[in-house]
Amino acid sequence: MKALCYHGPYDVRYDSVDDPTLRDRQDVLVKVSACSICGSDLHIYHGAGAAFTEGVGFCIGHEAVGEVVETGSGVNTLRPGDRVMIPGAVGCGSCSNCLRGNVRNCQKGQQQVFGLGPALPGSQAEAVRVPFGDFNLGLIPDGVSTDQALMLTDAQATAWFGCRNAEIAAGDVFVIIGLGPIGLMAIDTAKIMGAGRIFAIDPIKERRDIAARLGADPMPPEEAIEHVRSETKDRMADKVLEAVGADATISMALEMVRREGVVSVIGVNKNPAFPFPMGMALSKGVTFRIGTTSPPETWRELVPLVQQGRLRPEQFITTRLALSEGAEAYRQLDARSPGVLKTVITP
Repeated sequence: MKALCYHGPYDVRYDSVDDPTLRDRQDVLVKVSACSICGSDLHIYHGAGAAFTEGVGFCIGHEAVGEVVETGSGVNTLRPGDRVMIPGAVGCGSCSNCLRGNVRNCQKGQQQVFGLGPALPGSQAEAVRVPFGDFNLGLIPDGVSTDQALMLTDAQATAWFGCRNAEIAAGDVFVIIGLGPIGLMAIDTAKIMGAGRIFAIDPIKERRDIAARLGADPMPPEEAIEHVRSETKDRMADKVLEAVGADATISMALEMVRREGVVSVIGVNKNPAFPFPMGMALSKGVTFRIGTTSPPETWRELVPLVQQGRLRPEQFITTRLALSEGAEAYRQLDARSPGVLKTVITP
């Protein structure tokens, strides 16, 4: 089959690779109908990342939807022809955390992310093997389009996870730092959770303009702290979502939050020695949360919101390319090319 494979920094190739096969009785093979590139995939593209696995020549990607083509003998709930969402990570499906949908804390150590290395090849491919398929795959419900389902596999789930970790309460002043697709999805998410005023920070004017259309108060980073200080009369933000992962933006989040406020970090930071401002956080009594989402844990809440039209994550899809154009897709996203937010790739 054909797939996008990592061959070193800034070197993604459209390769021929072996077709995936069933390796366990609980495996499911899925023909990929659409996949997309996550911002965290760019860490692999650059050659390193917080969870990067050394090696080259492996399939990348962890956001996809498709159709079941084959199931192992131990699979009970899925049949060939089923349309499914493939979440970014998989778990064992039987421990207490997995049974709550909390894949990221699989107690049996089975948690793996697609496309970080050879152990679990990614989904930017014509087909993918999904371990523990009964648990890890989600049927695409009626009233949910392919594009919407694709956004639920990671991006919208991450926005929901980050906002939920921020403990947004009715009327809160909420700040979002970083207006990639996830940060932009967080605007409507925060509204649903009850946020009052929403400030949105990004250096790219095009993205700030989108945030304004969604009802947020946009601003560039260099003006952000003083603007929020002025608008809140020195109280600062109740809750802050950091969706970049840079040292500077995490520090900004901690400075921008009020005393006894909450900072939620969903950006991936590559610095193993991040200089956390412990003194400031201690004196302000800040609650600091960081982590990655388990998409199945969010689907019970997100699917109805998408079906009702209250969340429209598909609106951030700007670009559609063939799998054979994958290298160009990565180049565009890495360069933050004008007009490019979320790219859907079709095998």
